[in-house]
Amino acid sequence: MKHLDEYRDPQLARTLLGRIAETVTRPWTIMEICGGQTHSIMRHGIDQLLPQEITLVHGPGCPVCVTPLEKIDRALAIAAREDVIFTSFGDMLRVPGSHDDLFRIKSRGGDVRMVYSPLESLNIARENPDKNVVFFAVGFETTAPGNAMALKQAAAEGLQNYSQIVSHVLVPPAMEAILSSPTNQVQGFLAAGHVCAIMGWDEYAPIAKKYQVPIVPTGFEPVDLLDGILRSVEMLETGEIGVDNRYQRIVQREGNPAARAVIDEVYTRGDCKWRGIGTIPGSGLGIRAELAGFDAEKKFEVGGIDTEESEVCIAGEILQGLKKPDECPAFGKECTPLNPLGATMVSSEGACAAYHKYARKGLL
Repeated sequence: MKHLDEYRDPQLARTLLGRIAETVTRPWTIMEICGGQTHSIMRHGIDQLLPQEITLVHGPGCPVCVTPLEKIDRALAIAAREDVIFTSFGDMLRVPGSHDDLFRIKSRGGDVRMVYSPLESLNIARENPDKNVVFFAVGFETTAPGNAMALKQAAAEGLQNYSQIVSHVLVPPAMEAILSSPTNQVQGFLAAGHVCAIMGWDEYAPIAKKYQVPIVPTGFEPVDLLDGILRSVEMLETGEIGVDNRYQRIVQREGNPAARAVIDEVYTRGDCKWRGIGTIPGSGLGIRAELAGFDAEKKFEVGGIDTEESEVCIAGEILQGLKKPDECPAFGKECTPLNPLGATMVSSEGACAAYHKYARKGLL
């Protein structure tokens, strides 16, 4: 398939691996910030083919994984209401809250529906005027424009029975949080190409300069990833600092101005708590005050929630690149995709799910 097969070319991949091996002279730790990149790396065995000097660590680029536990518990409380139709993308359905998940709510009679687009939720709201339709708007900058458009359309139509629980988080503040941590091990980043396609990469340049690191936006196919790793290693070896966009077929410096505009029209930036990590300043999106009637957390009273994380899950350390999934004592034992202790084991972008699915250490 044009514009796809060439990025899966085995010979080109072997050539890039050879160039990486020729270039690297000392140990380097590189973080792929996106969970989609993690799964692609695992699926194609890239982590097993790289020279031993290169360590790939997995970042917090799984929005489902970092959605705060208290927000999930509030969503579950709303989903259990008899007057609510709760809609969500499929990757949130099995994410564990303190004591429940959306599938269990559904099994007990809650009207929980999986959708493939926020526009489906709008249709459900139009078709069910006697019900409150709540959409769980989760994601990084990539899904924010579509979710913002749905809310904007609901406001234009006066669909007062539609609302959103918003858990949109932003990548650049998370990078800064990792780099500024006293326990940081990351020396360079593979930035998420789909995020940069929306937001561009201007926000990354000050971060690269401040923390003296290379940041390389890249795609998700094997050749994309290997090219990004090669460029990261070249920059690390020569001491080059800055942003080098290696996803030029998709990413422009300014991103997508129309998508950015609708995000800014509907949402506003603020401090945000990340599950397993803590509060990161300026890292989240919330519904603007003038659209507060479409904010499900304001619309419904769901107080009295006591959150309770697993005592053995180390998802927070995994999301910060401090540990790998197979270092968790519960990995593949008490914690499996069918019985997850944390979101990183069940999300389609979670690092633990990738390790489990592609049989990395601990499962062979």
